[in-house]
Parts: sequence; structure tokens; C-alpha cells
Amino acid sequence: MLHSIDPQQLGQYPVASLVTDYTQLSDEELMQEIERGQEPALGELHRRHVALLRAVVARVINQPHEVDDVMQEIFLQVWRQAGHYRNEKGKVLGWLITLSRRRAIDRARRLQAYHRALDRCRLEGERASKCGAAPVVQPDPSQSDTAEMLRRLMANLPEAQRKVLDLAYYGGLSQREIAARTKTPLGTIKTRLELAVAKMRSALRALGGAREWIDGSNAPAANFVAAA
Repeated sequence: MLHSIDPQQLGQYPVASLVTDYTQLSDEELMQEIERGQEPALGELHRRHVALLRAVVARVINQPHEVDDVMQEIFLQVWRQAGHYRNEKGKVLGWLITLSRRRAIDRARRLQAYHRALDRCRLEGERASKCGAAPVVQPDPSQSDTAEMLRRLMANLPEAQRKVLDLAYYGGLSQREIAARTKTPLGTIKTRLELAVAKMRSALRALGGAREWIDGSNAPAANFVAAA
């Protein structure tokens, strides 16, 4: 039995079957049983090939917890798309290896994109602590003109970037808290906030007579510049 798969993810399928000993079936026969919604067949396919498929994924991704996630994705895809397999196109194991490589490469690309965004954040001079948590700034009520100016500039940002910046600047949330609240990957939140801060800094620099907000004499606006 494949214990790592959540039955709720697998869906509501009948588990009763005339076949009781799946170990006697070929891979191709197991695929037919999986297509019929027989979870034990998936468990047997997993038992047979998990070690090899883990090795295939690990050659692309050298992070054990990421490998575990990819393996989960692979067998969920097998469960959901067993009907896509065709005998005439090759053996089941070959199909599984191809599927595993594709999944591993996709995950590796996402990880690389995340790390590139993190590197850009660091290269632009943001402190290591700010790379893990967004700048927490409490707006100063006495500087209403500045606050209004910043809101107008923020209104020009793309909606996703504006929302992240609003939660960080006015809501005082960390990047992890924003990711949890919006159900968005942390890497995406980091990138959106980085882009939003960079655009705000450019807008502030472009404003005539805004030098006092850029050189730090006006605290709220200077926070955008310093954060970038």
C-alpha cells in the first residue's frame, strides 16, 4: 500500500476488486487496475519502482525533502492519469522514468528561479534578515501628505505587487506571514515585494523636489528606498 498518498487526494473510488494478489500482475496490468480506481495496484507499482524513480529524481534535485515532494507528485499523477498510458508507446517503467525526469526538471527550475530572486535581493544590498522578513514599518500619522503620495504611487503598481507591499508596509506582516495569508509561495512573495520596492524607489527618484524622501530625511518614503 502506498501510505504517503492522501486518500482524499486520490478521490472516492471503489477499492473492492476480484484481484487480491497484485504482486502477480505485470506493470501493464497494474496500470489497468489503477485506471479502474484500485488503490492497491498503485501501492504495488510504487513498491516495485520507487527506489529507481527516487534515484532518477535525486540525480536532478539534490535535496531529500524536495525529492519526497516530487515522488508524491509522480504517483499522484500516475493515479489520476493512468488512462493516458498506452502499451504501444513503451513499457510502464519507461513511462514512469520519463514522467519522473520531467517532474524533477520542473521542480529544479522553480528552485533555481527562487534562488535567483533571493540572490537579486541580497545583491541590491538588502540585509539578510530582510531577505527572510519584509520591512515592518508603522506609518506616521503626522506625515499624511507623504502617506497620500505613497498611496498614489502604489496605485500604479500591478495588483499583485501592490497587495504584497500594502500588507508589508501598512499591515506590518513578514514575507512568511504574507505567503501564509495569501496562500502564495514564499519565493513568489519575495519577488513581488522586491519588484514593488524597486518600482517605488524609481518613482520617488523621478519626482521633482522629492530629494528629501530619497536621502532619508522623510522616514516613510525613505523606507521604500532603503528596503530596495
